Amino acid sequence: MPTLPSVSDTGTGSGWSDRLGTVGVWRGGNDVDAGLARTIEALGYGTVWLGGSPGSDLRRAEELLDATDRLQVATGIVNIWKSDPAELADSFFRIEERRPGRLLLGIGSGHREATPQRVRPLDAMARYLDVLDERGVPVHARVLSALGPKMLAMAAERSAGTHPYLTIPSQTREQREALGPEALVAPEQTVVLDTDPDSARRAARAFLAGYLRMENYTTTMRRGGFTEQDIADGGSDGLVDRIVPHGDAAELTAALRAHLDAGADHVNVQVQPASGDVVGPLTALARELRLAR
Repeated sequence: MPTLPSVSDTGTGSGWSDRLGTVGVWRGGNDVDAGLARTIEALGYGTVWLGGSPGSDLRRAEELLDATDRLQVATGIVNIWKSDPAELADSFFRIEERRPGRLLLGIGSGHREATPQRVRPLDAMARYLDVLDERGVPVHARVLSALGPKMLAMAAERSAGTHPYLTIPSQTREQREALGPEALVAPEQTVVLDTDPDSARRAARAFLAGYLRMENYTTTMRRGGFTEQDIADGGSDGLVDRIVPHGDAAELTAALRAHLDAGADHVNVQVQPASGDVVGPLTALARELRLAR
């Protein structure tokens, strides 16, 4: 297999890759402590994305910024149904004053199955962003998790871009075309560092099980070309392998590069199984990606 060029040499030229790095790490906010953040930074990843609907006080983000020197911290995502926009704005400015230019607000509307109050999400998102506007939070400091075309249009108008979750490279290309060359396109990509297809798919299916019961994600999968048969019964091998690639570090690097080649500025990798060793896989990927200089 030919040697891949360094991932840090790719990008759209919008400037986002310079700020966030070309590759970051996505992980539940409760599963990232100061030590892991320092390790992620030392390995050469540019950004850590905090999942699990971090609260609007942003205390974990602040702790990780305090513990590191250059690492960017992004929320992936603050859930508009669970986080107060006024408090989020206040938290943003508190952190921005101390750690300028190192915090990015990823904002989303979650999913109905986990958030029963989720109704008319477009209207709710617009009202949420109105509060951030009133409080002076800059448009370039926030990015929306936009899976559908209407939310993507709002992301283009009222944020720096989009941070999609569980999408494939062809959808990254569509998002770039919709948003234009200057917007941030920063997809999440889940991977399993395992060359055995059976055990790798078991880990991937365990991860996907909940998402395959959520309407917004299955709708996005159908938009990406997957069929009802692909989605049923825990997901077909084809769906599982494309949404959660497995293999060795070189194969996973190719999966990350596919998003970058499709127009992403930055791709954030989520390692499965999350309860296992994550530093080992992140180290192997960083070495293959040649992140550290």
